[in-house]
Amino acid sequence: MKVIAFLGSPSKGGNTELLLKETVRAIEDSGITVKVFNLNLMNIMPCQNCGGCEETGTCVYDDDMSQIYDAIRSADRIILASPVFFFSLSAQTKTMIDRCQAFWCEKYLLKKTIPEGPYKRKGLLLLVAGMKKDIGIECSEVTAKAFFRTISVPEHRTLGYTGVDAKGEILKHSSALKEAYEAGKALVKV
Repeated sequence: MKVIAFLGSPSKGGNTELLLKETVRAIEDSGITVKVFNLNLMNIMPCQNCGGCEETGTCVYDDDMSQIYDAIRSADRIILASPVFFFSLSAQTKTMIDRCQAFWCEKYLLKKTIPEGPYKRKGLLLLVAGMKKDIGIECSEVTAKAFFRTISVPEHRTLGYTGVDAKGEILKHSSALKEAYEAGKALVKV
């Protein structure tokens, strides 16, 4: 089983990264390797809405998204981890998602979908928000749902935590790390 994860936080050792690490630990405890893409460290230019992918389903720009495209195509499980900024996914996460317009064109214009593979593709969304209201989680989940649908991941689970703002505060949350670990185990169970 191939598992990939996207870390969309710019904060090294921040709450989103800590939550993702716990999820990855659970998967690796199951004997499966996880390839983590730290989006903040990658060279990914924003989508230019140039239409270059409309006829081929392939982005015309060559940057670090090339390795992400390949990973998404072959993944059985995809984890998306992002902090919530201004009721939305981080810029790093959203930039990567926007560049998946090539998959949208491939799926909806060219009528080619990514095969579900032997394990039936699934996803996991991890969100951490400083504010205490759920609206940031809800808005972020709408974008993530469109992303998962576009890359032919028909099913995903969401873990969202609000009121977690200070760096490392997720470590003091009563259930977050345990839930992230359990979600990682469940994600790779067949």
